[in-house]
Amino acid sequence: MTTLIFGHKSPDTDSTGSPLIWEWFLKDAGLDARAVLLGQPNTEAAFVLKRWGFEQPEIMRDVTDGQACVIVDTNNPAELPENIHNAAVQAIIDHHMLVGGISTRTPIDVTIRPLACTATIMHQLMGDTAATMPDGIKGLMLSCILSDTLAFRSPTTTPVDRALASSLAADLGVDIDALADEMFAAKSDVGAFTDAELLRMDSKEFEIDGTTFRVSVLETTSPSVVLARKDALVAAMPAVAAEDGVDQVLLFVVDIIREEATMLLPNDLTKQIAAASFGADTSGDTVVLPGVMSRKKQIIPVLKK
Repeated sequence: MTTLIFGHKSPDTDSTGSPLIWEWFLKDAGLDARAVLLGQPNTEAAFVLKRWGFEQPEIMRDVTDGQACVIVDTNNPAELPENIHNAAVQAIIDHHMLVGGISTRTPIDVTIRPLACTATIMHQLMGDTAATMPDGIKGLMLSCILSDTLAFRSPTTTPVDRALASSLAADLGVDIDALADEMFAAKSDVGAFTDAELLRMDSKEFEIDGTTFRVSVLETTSPSVVLARKDALVAAMPAVAAEDGVDQVLLFVVDIIREEATMLLPNDLTKQIAAASFGADTSGDTVVLPGVMSRKKQIIPVLKK
């Protein structure tokens, strides 16, 4: 049986690139494996696939009973296919906090490490095989690291991620800053997306004291383009929340250059969250959070009502 490899439902660069990286590794070991996606990749991820010569993997919505699979870049059942508990999960490779809730039929390999990027963990797991990676796989790995670290601006960045990125860039003859600029320009090109698509583009579900949230982050070098759509985005939030089965959408627009996030405050609940979590002045309909760049490290861990 083919082993499917996939990340979360809102594929960013790491959740798009890492399945392809692990597909290569498993195939190199003589195993039948195939990378798939659980949703449409964002504009940066699409750019990265094209930049390194990869076709977009097939998008699939669910898994069948007994389907062999490897989960990467998440361990949260809410971000995975509905039937994941009946699949034959073989391994989880992730860098997020442990959520729990995935049930498996047999013992599995679980690797969760406090690094900025799933691809970095994969490099460690490959051992000596990593030295034989083709350039395309190296390029995916480098791009995943630059995306998840925001070119080393994110507080999630570790010396391990930085050293690996520098080594990969040297092997490829790539200028890190130039590649990052191209990636972030692609990520900032959101004009073709509807408001609902933007709210779901890079989002994760999170619960606080019985209230469920879709925590959405838009990382961009042109925050004014997104914030110009503020009223429309706010208007789309109730329908997105209802369709996705959550109580509220929280949107953070991360300015990659200024290294800050703007949180939208459309109602009393979001203002309550902003005040309790960040000590923010909630007198307006937005609040700027200086230095906040990472949902994983600076947003979700501090959210409270």
